[in-house]
Amino acid sequence: MAATTTTDASPKYRAPTDFHPQIPELSVSENPHDGLHFWQFMVAGSIAGSIEHMAMFPVDTLKTRMQAIVGSGSYPVQNVNVRQACKSIMKNEGAAGFYRGIGAMGLGAGPAHAVYFSVYELCKQYFSRGDPNNSAAHAVSGVCATVASDAVFTPMDVVKQRLQLKSSPYKGVVDCVRRVLVEEGIGAFYASYKTTVVMNAPFTAVHFATYEAAKRGLIEVSPDIADDERLVVHATAGAAAGALAAIVTTPLDVVKTQLQCQGVCGCDRFSSSSIGNVIKIIVKKDGYQGLMRGWIPRMLFHAPAAAICWSTYEASKDFFHRLNGNPDNYGILNQ
Repeated sequence: MAATTTTDASPKYRAPTDFHPQIPELSVSENPHDGLHFWQFMVAGSIAGSIEHMAMFPVDTLKTRMQAIVGSGSYPVQNVNVRQACKSIMKNEGAAGFYRGIGAMGLGAGPAHAVYFSVYELCKQYFSRGDPNNSAAHAVSGVCATVASDAVFTPMDVVKQRLQLKSSPYKGVVDCVRRVLVEEGIGAFYASYKTTVVMNAPFTAVHFATYEAAKRGLIEVSPDIADDERLVVHATAGAAAGALAAIVTTPLDVVKTQLQCQGVCGCDRFSSSSIGNVIKIIVKKDGYQGLMRGWIPRMLFHAPAAAICWSTYEASKDFFHRLNGNPDNYGILNQ
């Protein structure tokens, strides 16, 4: 949710005024809800987030495998590239191996995105004080929404990543939840929560800064297509932004994965969930390159994620506009 989400909230990737990397910002105009009921935005966001994450799930599995790979004792881990990781999964587990844990993703992504949209809208209404162009209010609302949605998604993210591990000892989502609760306690589900929230700050900053620059560049290069091909412009800019933000925040994502998978399938167990402590141990054992494990599949995940989420969100909005009988709003793409 990253994210997410994280990505990452305008359905049109217009002005990036909130802090969620992959869910576009709700249109702010005279009608703050763009002709839709509040629950319809929540449903549209849930559908978009679920499809985005589940469509890219095999790439996410590759990332998790590369980040959670273990060495022997204090010896460094052996570097594994994307091709080797993919070949290993296909050889030992078949295509189904890429989808272990997808049930946890399905259970977590929908509710997390629904929470994100509801908290974002409520906070935006409260902090904006009647000013729809209050960027600071949008930013604060985005932070609140991200913190809340991560609180919902993090436990399922822990389950997902543990199921994605090679030779995972868990039979499924229910078995994983039960055993973690019994053997490690509820705190294990939130060991990486602080890291997840901290990771979203630079991710969204880089994402939106890059997105705006790329969008302006594309429009300047081909101003004649800006109106007719807005989807292409937004999707291309979003892909570039997602890729760069993913690379920059990979070290924190490695820390998150290590904390979520600690003690499972030979992964290191940490005495403290402190970000600095985990980074120190990873660098001592694997060098600084250990903090960049999985950056390629992470980049390949986030690059198309924004485009998938945006187009799905728009399709859902258009459906609700037709359902509500709002022809004036149907198919409108704001800049």
